[in-house]
Amino acid sequence: MPRVPFQPATADITLVGVMHALSDPARLEIASRLADSDGENCSGIGEDIDLHKSTLSHHYRVLREAGVTATTIEGRTRVVRLRRDDLEARFPGLLDAVLNAYGDR
Repeated sequence: MPRVPFQPATADITLVGVMHALSDPARLEIASRLADSDGENCSGIGEDIDLHKSTLSHHYRVLREAGVTATTIEGRTRVVRLRRDDLEARFPGLLDAVLNAYGDR
């Protein structure tokens, strides 16, 4: 059974936390890449992002703790997914609006 690190319940996701998490260009890029997948391992997501592995780990943690992503640990692999349904339930249209605006850059 996969392990799951701390991530907030849907009801505990805050707008301030989500907006803070998505305010960083690297984290916004990670979220954008996850929008087109059903989950990705950490090394695959950050493959072309020019940041140190420890910095990417920090960004993954911020996204997870804000409730933007969910991470499962399967052996030595961490699989990251957008919490699209949870975010849509809390803040309808927000994630799509942010990602569409980012895609228009």
